Parts: sequence; C-alpha cells; structure tokens
Amino acid sequence: MVSRIGAVIAALTITAVNLVSSQHVQADPAPLLPDLRQAPIGCPGGHDGSPLLCRAWDVCLVEDASAARGKCMYRGGTAQAVRLRFTTSIDNVGDGPLLLHAHRDSTSTPTMNVRQAIQSGVDGSIAGSYNEARRETNSSAYYEPAPTHTHWHLLNFEYFQLRTPDGGVVVTDRKNGFCIGDRYTVSDDLEHRPSDPDSPAGKLAERLNGHMCEHHNPSAVDVAFGISVGSGDDYKHDVDFQWLDLTHVKSGVYDVVNVVNSDRALLEKNYDNNAASIAISVQWPDGAANPPDRIDEAPSVRMIRSCPGKERCAKTYS
Repeated sequence: MVSRIGAVIAALTITAVNLVSSQHVQADPAPLLPDLRQAPIGCPGGHDGSPLLCRAWDVCLVEDASAARGKCMYRGGTAQAVRLRFTTSIDNVGDGPLLLHAHRDSTSTPTMNVRQAIQSGVDGSIAGSYNEARRETNSSAYYEPAPTHTHWHLLNFEYFQLRTPDGGVVVTDRKNGFCIGDRYTVSDDLEHRPSDPDSPAGKLAERLNGHMCEHHNPSAVDVAFGISVGSGDDYKHDVDFQWLDLTHVKSGVYDVVNVVNSDRALLEKNYDNNAASIAISVQWPDGAANPPDRIDEAPSVRMIRSCPGKERCAKTYS
C-alpha cells in the first residue's frame, strides 16, 4: 500500500511539474516576438532604397500555360498566357525569431501539423521541437515533389492578388507553399539581432541559414521553418507560380497586393506591416480595352507607385 501511495504521489508531482513548466512558457512575462514585414513588391531581398527603383519583375508571354515555370517567349509566336512575374520578400524585424515546428506521427499522414515556438524573454530559450513548442496554429506542411522543389512547404503563409482600386479581387495567385529560411539580411538596427553564435538565437540562425526544409526527404516526420531577427526570406520572380495571370485582364489600373500572415495565425508583435502593394497600369496593344483572342504581343505594364505597408495603392488613380 505504501508503495502504491508513493507511486501516486510521484505521478502527481511529475504532473504538477509539467503543468508549472507549461504555464511558465505560456505566461512568459516578456516573450520575444517576431515581426514579419512584407517587403516592397518587385524588390530583391534586403533592398533598402526606393521601391520605385526595384526592377525584379517583368511581363512574360508563355507558350505553355500549364507550366508552373514556363519559359518566356521573346521572338514572336502566339502565347497561351501572359504572366506578371515579381519577386517577393518577407523580413523579420522583431525581437525574436519566427520559428515553426511541423510534425506528423507517421509517414502514412501526408501533411504535418504546425506549432509556433516563442523565444523566452527571461532566459532566451527557444523550443527545439514540436512537443516543446506550445502555440498551436492552423497552418500545415506538405512535401512538394516537383523537380525544382523536392522539399517541405509551409501552407497559409503568404498570398498575392491583383485587385481593382476599390479592392475587388481580379486574380489570385496559384502558389501554395513556402520553404522558409534565412536567405538575406536587412539593414535595420535591431536590438535582438543574433550576435552570439553560442546563444539559442545564434544557434538557430546557423540552422536557418540557407535552410532547405528537409530537402529530398519525403519520409521526414519533423521539419522546421523560420526566419531569424534581422534576416528575410525571398522568392525570385522566375520561381514556380511566382506570378499573376494577366491573360484575361482588361486594360486599366490595378493593385498588386502581397500579404503575409493574413489570418494572424502566427503571433507577432506588430501586424501593421504585413502587406505591401504596387499600383500598375495595364494597357493592351493598339489601345484595346480587352485582351485579344490571339495574343501575339504582351500588354504594356507600368508601375505607377509602390506602397509598402499598405493593401491599397491605386485608389487615387481610379
């Protein structure tokens, strides 16, 4: 009987310790939160000059509309599609890293659940696994087998759209996932940028540098995604699905809108900089109001202005 009572007491003690530990993590008095900033559309990662000078975008006539990364036609011929291609980038200018742990219990499940790890402001510690991370999200991860990827992708992270000046959606992107890591640095003066390579943030930054999201490992049951403080993740304009389809878009003025963490599923210190937009003018050849049935020439697309931090940019031009 004494041994049974002792076992019960021990079990209750372990449970109490676990609860206290969980409450300590969740009730951190000064959590170090990330701050995701959507960089100006069409700018290379880390650009700190005028966004109007950014030229990482183009108009691409594509012969095969089914190709995610169709080659652009430059020497005549009839195109099946017209694509506005542009680079997008996300900076982390917060106090702590964005770190997401994805997990599945077995390879029979095609997708992984995702939890967010928040760096402690008390001791700087960062949860190193899915089980240690405490914040559930509605995001998920899947393995992309396409030859240009063959790694795990995070879903519901970012989207881009073509909109009318009054906010009506004309075209939505077809991109469905992102492999997030540290691809470049930003010039901002940030107090919590990792400086000590032996600190938790420094060790994580080393892990995220050029992170490939379990490349060539479809059997993985765990994968991490993240961006360190002072770093960013970019997608070049010639990457698969890094475009909006202009094939059936009428001549006119539009907003190209890019938004990260739109549903605020990921905890941040600030959500005011999660969007960026550019106002563009689209004009089909010969002053036509509508796209032609046979596309032999691309429409003229001109950037009117860039609006970092805003979802509306063309309103004053409507």
